[in-house]
Amino acid sequence: MKAVLCKQFGPPESLVVEDVPSPRPGPGEVVISVKAASVNFPDVLIIQNKYQFKPPLPFSPGSELAGVVKEVGEGVKDAQVGDKVIAFTTYGAFAEEVKTEAARLLPLPDGMDFPSGASFILTYGTTDHALRDRGNLQEGETLLVLGAAGGVGIAAIEIGKALGARVIACASSAEKLEVCRQHGADETINYATEDLRQRIKDLTDGKGIDVIYDAVGGPYTEPAFRSIAWRGRLLVIGFAAGEIPKLPLNLALLKGASIVGVFWGDFTRREPKVFAESARQLARWYGKGRLKPHVSKTFPLAKTIEALNLLASRKAKGKVVIIP
Repeated sequence: MKAVLCKQFGPPESLVVEDVPSPRPGPGEVVISVKAASVNFPDVLIIQNKYQFKPPLPFSPGSELAGVVKEVGEGVKDAQVGDKVIAFTTYGAFAEEVKTEAARLLPLPDGMDFPSGASFILTYGTTDHALRDRGNLQEGETLLVLGAAGGVGIAAIEIGKALGARVIACASSAEKLEVCRQHGADETINYATEDLRQRIKDLTDGKGIDVIYDAVGGPYTEPAFRSIAWRGRLLVIGFAAGEIPKLPLNLALLKGASIVGVFWGDFTRREPKVFAESARQLARWYGKGRLKPHVSKTFPLAKTIEALNLLASRKAKGKVVIIP
């Protein structure tokens, strides 16, 4: 089979595509024929040795996929050959086949195609955990989404609306903001051309934001946090801008506000029953048409470098998907 390999840490250009032996499942494992694998920001970090999880070299990047079960290992009871599944793997998905623990599989929801399936569980799972579990977002509250045109940003808009919140989407271009409106955003802010704090003040009549969904970091976190409402919650999702912001903690004191970390990967391992309920809720929302993964571009396996660079440059809208 063919696989994208990281043989030495570095930029996407250091990756190679090679023929490697097909994996064989051990006890509790399955092998999946990969039909689609989405590109996520941690994939850009992991190949540069900048992610919290550091796999041994060589490895294939790619943490989220959809495909068909090819082979099952000893003791696997909840998956059968031929099942259409979604899997989250941390790494290994940018290949024609991948081996993973059976516990990391979810059934592909009825009516969902493989590219949408590969774009679903990491972004929507992270966001559901963030908004419902960590942020306790309530009906009628105001949600501000930074980086709203990306994969997790669109998920935040849709889940925020499903929960009955008013959603303000922030992005860096009119084109990206149009995508946000198509997915349900009530208001938009172009933080490349508009004053973020003033627009928040105008849109909230000076009351501020109840929940801030921040997958960007960099220069946008502090002005957003300065605009938070009393008892507001800042959800720390990631740092797509590259810079990890340093917030003056007196801001949290003055607003009675919370800074809340969101680490979905560890959550799925530490709290599997809560994660299973989250996955069921996401499937229900999808079945009702509330969630619609936005796949903006697909690439063949041979053009994985181009796909990673598109995401790293923050030019992508929604999800970018590899089709092996």
